[in-house]
Amino acid sequence: MSNDLEAVWENYVSTWKSSLISEKRALFATCLAPDSVYTDPLILARGWQELLDYMVQFHEQVPGAYFVTQQFLAHHRCSVARWKMLNAEGLTLDEGISYAEYDDAGRLRNVTGFFTPPGSATAA
Repeated sequence: MSNDLEAVWENYVSTWKSSLISEKRALFATCLAPDSVYTDPLILARGWQELLDYMVQFHEQVPGAYFVTQQFLAHHRCSVARWKMLNAEGLTLDEGISYAEYDDAGRLRNVTGFFTPPGSATAA
């Protein structure tokens, strides 16, 4: 089951890389429950449209940025992923961890991202 959840996770990661709204929506159908909830230090997004709006804003602020999963662990329909955010040239902009829960169909229903928000003091 861990491999199945990892495949779902990587489809989700792909939604952040795509710059096409139609492609994002098509990927959402493969990996996100329609009533999914996404949270990070900057936002709480409920459902596909709010997350889509946030992703579009992300790409406007950091054109060409994308995420790469460095480590993925899963059990009992929960996962933790360590990731890097890269710019269009492949240079690391940030690092973080995401915790996720999956529904009975194996789609993401809750995703919580942890990272230091821009302009925040870095923890010592």
